Amino acid sequence: MGDVTFRAATTADIETLHALVESAYRGASAKVGWTHEADLLDGQRTDADELSDIINDKEQTITLAFIDDELAGCVNVSNRGDGRGYLGMLTVDPQRQAGGLGRQLIEVAEQGAASGFGARVMEMTVIAQRKELIAYYERRGYVLTSETRPFPLHDPRFGDAKRDDLYFVVMEKKLS
Repeated sequence: MGDVTFRAATTADIETLHALVESAYRGASAKVGWTHEADLLDGQRTDADELSDIINDKEQTITLAFIDDELAGCVNVSNRGDGRGYLGMLTVDPQRQAGGLGRQLIEVAEQGAASGFGARVMEMTVIAQRKELIAYYERRGYVLTSETRPFPLHDPRFGDAKRDDLYFVVMEKKLS
């Protein structure tokens, strides 16, 4: 896999970060990997404004992963308060998926949430129809809760849904 280095994203990273996230979640390029949403959603996954807002928010971080100085992945962690962190936007370049980088990003995110925000529990949401991704997170110690949340079906900032039954399941993991 090469040498992996991690660092916090800055506004100077937005263009390449945006390209990475879109390539992994949407369109034909995403279908090279196994974690895409391209069969469920068209349109954008995020935009430069959202990325800038996250980067400039002291209650959130985006950690970038570089392999041999090339951006290969990222993960967003948010402080939800009351000892809860939120893991989102886990992204690995579709050409590099299934090589262990996603697992490493999850570990970095969990450590960052615990040390940076005092999180004792990490939560995430996953589109319910993405059974293989839910199983992946279960192998990483996350468990399904009974909670579900609506998917913003009619908000183009989150993509154009190809079906009208999308919703999120909530998963969580106790951090040590």
